[in-house]
Order: sequence, then structure tokens, then C-alpha cells
Amino acid sequence: MNRLSGKVALITGAASGIGEATTRLFVEQGASVAVADIQDDRGQRLVKELGSRASYVHVDVAREADVQAAIEGVVKQHGRLDCLFNNAGYGGVRGRIEEIPVAGFDETMAVLLRGVFLGMKHAAPVMKRQGGGSIISTASVAGLRAGSGHVYSTAKAAVIHLTRSVAMELGESGVRVNCICPGGIATPIFGKALGLSPDQADATVPLMKGVLEASQPIKRAGLPEDIARAALWLASDESSFVNGHALVVDGGLTGGRPWSETQRSRGRLRDALGLAPEK
Repeated sequence: MNRLSGKVALITGAASGIGEATTRLFVEQGASVAVADIQDDRGQRLVKELGSRASYVHVDVAREADVQAAIEGVVKQHGRLDCLFNNAGYGGVRGRIEEIPVAGFDETMAVLLRGVFLGMKHAAPVMKRQGGGSIISTASVAGLRAGSGHVYSTAKAAVIHLTRSVAMELGESGVRVNCICPGGIATPIFGKALGLSPDQADATVPLMKGVLEASQPIKRAGLPEDIARAALWLASDESSFVNGHALVVDGGLTGGRPWSETQRSRGRLRDALGLAPEK
């Protein structure tokens, strides 16, 4: 408990999914948290539930004025900013490369990449003056391998490299810059990508748990709390020597083929060759 006692954090996309789970955990661990989102009703309900150490601010991360004002507001209220979690995101534009509209590409990159850049840009001078701080961004295993949509994967790969690049600069001022690469996490993002309303998307989460539980060697779906705990570690002093790192939290999804699947393939090959089963 109290691993973030006295620390001040700003979390974008904090009203639902990974952001909400992280907000709850950070407050539980002693931090004061600014909940930043475009879902005003949900964000305000969350703040009301969590009490005096949580506050809400409307932020569209694609708009520099919103990001700048949110960070300045946190510093004005608390005198400092110890952690920025660039978490806001969505599925973005999808389709075959020849079908993707330029407007959709620009909008997706604005949220997933420019939003991270803007957070880093405006948190950096605050944290450099303090002589320390932790900037965390939500990337994805989609940034490490293809297959999750051209634009989404490209944006997440860029977040990983931007993290490494900025870490080399800000680390010299005592500011750590890292990102988290979630695997299949059961959140409303999947329902929203299908055009469902926020409430309808929430209702799809139990179904997504069932879909995702067979996707990796650890046979359960990833949960928002799994990513929240990773963010807690990166925000805390426990990770004080970690900088420029992309922390993969995916149940082994990117490790390769599960052992059992490999064994089944070997068995089929031996059968085809007329060989006796392996003992």
C-alpha cells in the first residue's frame, strides 16, 4: 500500500478500461490523480466515487491546447506532476491499404501518436524542473508484430520508438520514459471498434474474455488490472533504474507458438511420414 504516496499523476483515457483500472489503483496507492478523458459523464462519476484525491478534466489528446491546459492545471493545483500516463486510444481506421481514407489515417495517428507526443512535450519541462518524473505510454504488442491493422500497428510501433528516443533525452534530467505493450486485454475498445455505444461496448467485455483466453500460453484473458499494475510499477520509485523500456504484458502472446500447439504439429507430421508417435 501507499507505493505512490504523495505523488501526483495525470492519466489520459482514464474514464474506462485500462485508464479507469489504473486510476483506481493509483488512488488506492496514495496518489492524487487527474482523470483526463472526453467521456465527461463517466469521468465525473469516477471522480465522485474516488473522492478528494481525484479530479476530472476534459481532454482531447489530439488537441495541443487541451493537453497543455490539463498539465498546467495539475501543476497549478498540486505544484508538481510526478507521473503522466499517456493512455488514451481507440482502434482507429481499418481496412485494406487501398481502402484507408487519408482523413481516417490522420485522425488515428492524431490520437494514438500525436497525443503521446503532446503529453511528452508538455510534461517534459515540468518534470525537468523538478529533477524527476515518470512518463508512461500505452503502446501495444501490435507495435511489435503485424496483424492488428495497418495504421494502428504503425502508430503503436511509433509510440515504442518515440519512447526510446525521448528517454535518451529526458533521462539525463532524471525523468524516466517508458511504455507498456499490452496483449489481448478485455476492455470496451473492441466493442467501440465495432461502432457500439460506450454502454453497449461495456457489455461485450465478458464475451471478449472468452474469446481472448485461448490466445496465449497463459489461458485467461488479459485484464485492465494487469496493465494497471505494470503502470504502478513504472510510476513508482521501484523502477527508478528503468528508462526507455517497452514492457510487454501479454501472457506470452508474442513469445511464439504455444508448446502444446507445436507438439500437435509434430504429431501430425510424424503421422504423415508414417513414424511412430513420440513417447
